[in-house]
Amino acid sequence: MLSVIALALLVTPQGSGLYGASPDRPERTMVEVRGVAFGASGDEHGPIGGGAGYSARPTRRDHIAHTVDQLLAALQEAKTGEVVFVPGKVSLDFSARVYVDKTVLEISEGVTLASDRGTDGSPGALLFSDALATRPFIRTMGPNVRLSGLRLRGPDPERRLDHHRRSYREPGKGRDPKYYYSFPISNGIAATHDGLEVDNCELAGWSHAAIYLRRGSKHHIHHSFIHHNQYQGLGYGVCHDIAESLIERNLFDFNRHSIAGTGRPGSGYEARHNVERGTSLSHLFDMHGGRDRKDGTTIAGDWLHVHHNAFFCTKPVIKIRGIPVKQAVIERNWLIHPASRHAMKSDGRTTFGENAWGIEHPVVRTGR
Repeated sequence: MLSVIALALLVTPQGSGLYGASPDRPERTMVEVRGVAFGASGDEHGPIGGGAGYSARPTRRDHIAHTVDQLLAALQEAKTGEVVFVPGKVSLDFSARVYVDKTVLEISEGVTLASDRGTDGSPGALLFSDALATRPFIRTMGPNVRLSGLRLRGPDPERRLDHHRRSYREPGKGRDPKYYYSFPISNGIAATHDGLEVDNCELAGWSHAAIYLRRGSKHHIHHSFIHHNQYQGLGYGVCHDIAESLIERNLFDFNRHSIAGTGRPGSGYEARHNVERGTSLSHLFDMHGGRDRKDGTTIAGDWLHVHHNAFFCTKPVIKIRGIPVKQAVIERNWLIHPASRHAMKSDGRTTFGENAWGIEHPVVRTGR
């Protein structure tokens, strides 16, 4: 017998998000079939997507910044364990600094940059750059950096379909990566050290990736609203190079791929209790294989575990474009698709466990 769990943990409306996106998520994100739960739920820290009700906020305020200069100075002075806080009403425009001085916000080992998204209706401080070549906006300079309760707005929320067509499909050009990459791209956060934590943030408008995990392990991306990162050919919410992460309880929408990876050895991710709200340019979760890298292998990362996510989008859910070194496991997700082999794809070494298919009367099926 089918019973539907209507969760009490909802993202309370806080006005329009970045680029006019609503931070609300579907009220029903989990179903129970024969006593087994499929889909996503909030946890003791708060709702999927963060905001109102999120409780795991940093409490220290060792440095408080109200201006661009104050923030840059505070980030230089902050020591391990300290918090640089930007009040929620503050809006900081870094466009000129990025364009002229190539400014990057650099955060030292163990330092937290925070605001108060969701506290007493606060949207969280807005940090933004309108310079197309913002790459990256924020860079970690050591392990265990945290960004919490902020809004990070990039310069380009567009799909740029015409540019992609001219680059790769227009007669006479053929496939021309040089022409394609002549248009500047942007990254929100770039990490090359272990233990980046991004929580209770809103990130949008980054044409390459909102969060680019270049190296490191034990990264934790959670309780955030990640959307409008959808530049055709790139456009990632969270992108892995040689990195490993836990990605949970995020609200995704309007990304080309919400989670992606180069598939190089040493990469992998666990994605759990995330919600895809409905709009995507391509498949939702991704891991590239050797044929994409043209390295003569079939390797698609070391491992993946994708479970307890809710996919309210009709695009394919996941494509593993090769064979993981260890294993991929896809289970306990809720898809609005009717059961279909086209929704989940892998070239091998992948276990497709039980998943719930369909929106009105979900059916549990093992495999694809």
